[in-house]
Amino acid sequence: MRTAPLYTAMAMAPQGGAAYWLTAPDETRLRLGIWNEGTKGTVFLFPGRTEYIEKYGPAAREFAAHGYSTFSIDWRGQGLADRLCSDPALGHIGTFSDYQLDVQTMIQTAKRLELPKPWYLMAHSMGGCIGLRALLNGLPVNAAVFSAPMWGIQISKIVRPFAWAIGWGSRMIGHAESFVPGTSGANYVLSRPFEGNALTTDRGMFDFMRAHLIQRPELGLGGPSLNWMFEALRECADLARRPAPAVQTIVFLGTRERIVDPVAIGERVAHWPGGTLCRIEGAEHEVMMETEAIRRRVFDVTITHFAAHR
Repeated sequence: MRTAPLYTAMAMAPQGGAAYWLTAPDETRLRLGIWNEGTKGTVFLFPGRTEYIEKYGPAAREFAAHGYSTFSIDWRGQGLADRLCSDPALGHIGTFSDYQLDVQTMIQTAKRLELPKPWYLMAHSMGGCIGLRALLNGLPVNAAVFSAPMWGIQISKIVRPFAWAIGWGSRMIGHAESFVPGTSGANYVLSRPFEGNALTTDRGMFDFMRAHLIQRPELGLGGPSLNWMFEALRECADLARRPAPAVQTIVFLGTRERIVDPVAIGERVAHWPGGTLCRIEGAEHEVMMETEAIRRRVFDVTITHFAAHR
């Protein structure tokens, strides 16, 4: 494995971390990061859309303090992984099943590095969509935690049919790699003020994310492509028809959620034996990037959940 950059200081992460370049089965280059300081097990941390390994440095520090290693990834098309189209700011995917090739690469690498077992899943937003599919495919983890999982996207009932139609039609007329209307190559945290943002109510954490992209703009990503939107809607619809995996899980969801669909999340958890929905009062989309009190609750509950399923 070839060593890849890991910006530990910027990430406010534990010391001793490392990153590697890995190649997925379809030859797409990925970046995988590991903080292998824990002995109680390893947390597979699945980031959301536009995200990158360093964003979860504080989460890795929390897990390390409780004896767990953290293993994360730059999904294809974002972070320092291979971008998938001519415009590096465009969030694009061929098909959502391609992300499972990235998951396969993570599993193979974890085995090769002999990462401490048992293994657990912590998945945020789009990573929650990828993570649910991975669980259905047999991801070898003892327990899972989801943060605002993308099991549905907030689109009004009036607009939703048009979103499906535009996404499908874009492939017919050669515009699959066009930005979704209303989005651009601008990254959300760099182009929006803290006031009114849909990610966090904590200014310090918002500034933490903003500082990353000022220091390392190559990590940034803009809006999604029309094809990404179509594939995301199709994946969410298919997952909604699947029975819940036999994995004990906790799902965190802020009461101020404005990005993913709380109704879809509630319906999934209601039909998930062993699934628990934990509503976080006053939280926006990113509960791991929220106020200190909210972060404390999220990580305390998560660690207790993992410890109960060793």
